[in-house]
Amino acid sequence: MSTEKSSLHTRSLHRNPYDFDKLISCVPELKEYVFTNSYQTETINFSLPKAVKLLNKALLSHFYNIQNWDIPETNLCPPIPGRADYVHYIADLLAEQQNKIPQGFSIQGLDIGTGANLVYPLIAHKSYGWKILGTDINKNSLKNAQEILNNNPDLLPAIGLKYQPESGHIFKGIINSKDKFTFSMCNPPFHDSEESALKGNLRKTKNLNKSKVHKPLLNFGGQQSELWCEGGELAFIKNMIEESVLYSSQVLWFTCLVSKKDNLFKLITLLKKLKAIEVKTIDMAQGQKISRILAWTFIPQQNRKDWFS
Repeated sequence: MSTEKSSLHTRSLHRNPYDFDKLISCVPELKEYVFTNSYQTETINFSLPKAVKLLNKALLSHFYNIQNWDIPETNLCPPIPGRADYVHYIADLLAEQQNKIPQGFSIQGLDIGTGANLVYPLIAHKSYGWKILGTDINKNSLKNAQEILNNNPDLLPAIGLKYQPESGHIFKGIINSKDKFTFSMCNPPFHDSEESALKGNLRKTKNLNKSKVHKPLLNFGGQQSELWCEGGELAFIKNMIEESVLYSSQVLWFTCLVSKKDNLFKLITLLKKLKAIEVKTIDMAQGQKISRILAWTFIPQQNRKDWFS
C-alpha cells in the first residue's frame, strides 16, 4: 500500500505523509496536538482550529521558509496542500505556451480575496519566484497579511497588497490602465448566506469529529467575506467573468476555483456568450474532495508568447 498522496499534483511538496518530527522542530507548540491514531499513524485532530493553524504554520515554515506566519482566530485557516495544488496547475497552464514553467518576476499574478493568510501569494512566489498582488475587501485581513510580509522582509519586493473598497467589484479599482497580469486566481465565497455558511461549518465539524456537534466552530470558517456573498459562488464568479471582459487585454489567463460542478455549465455558457477565445476546466482532487479550476482568456493563441518575453 502506497503512503503517497497520489491525488495531489506531481510537483506538490505535500505528497508524502506529514513528518511530524520535522514539523514540530519548526513549531514546537504543535507537539501537544499530535497523537497516534488507530492505524498507528501520527496525525492531529483536524476539527480543532488551533491544531490546524499550528500545522499550517509548521508546513509553511518547513517547506516554504515562511517565518512567524499567523492569522487571527476569526479568519479562514486554509489547507496548505490544496492551496499549493492550485498554484501548480496555474504553472502548468502557463507552461503550455513555452513548454516550460516560466519563473521569476516576469510572471505577475493577481490573487483576488487573498485573506489574512496570504497563502496563495506565499506559495506562488516561493515555488516559482512569481510576483503577486493580493487584494481583499477586508482591511483587517490585509493588515494581518502585511504583518506576515513584515516578518519575512525578503518577500516585500515580491508580494504587494491592495484594498478593494467596493465589495461588489472584482477587478475594478484594482487593475489600473497600465497594469498587466499573466494570471488572476481566486477562491470565491462558497455560500449564499450566513445561515448556509454556518450549516456548512457544522457539517464539516461533525464529519471530522464523527459525533453530534450542535454548535459550529466559527473560527473554522472565517470572516463573512471569506465564506459567503449574496448569490453564493455562482453569482460571484458570474460577476468576475463579466468584469473580466473590461480587462481582457490586461490579463492573459483569468482563473477561479469552482466547488459546485453544477455551476460549470452556466459559467462556460456565459464565457462563450462573452466571446472568450479559450476556456479550460482543470480538475483538482484532494482526497475525497474534488474541485475544479475554471480558466479563460481573451488573448489569441498567436499573441500569448508576447506575455513571456
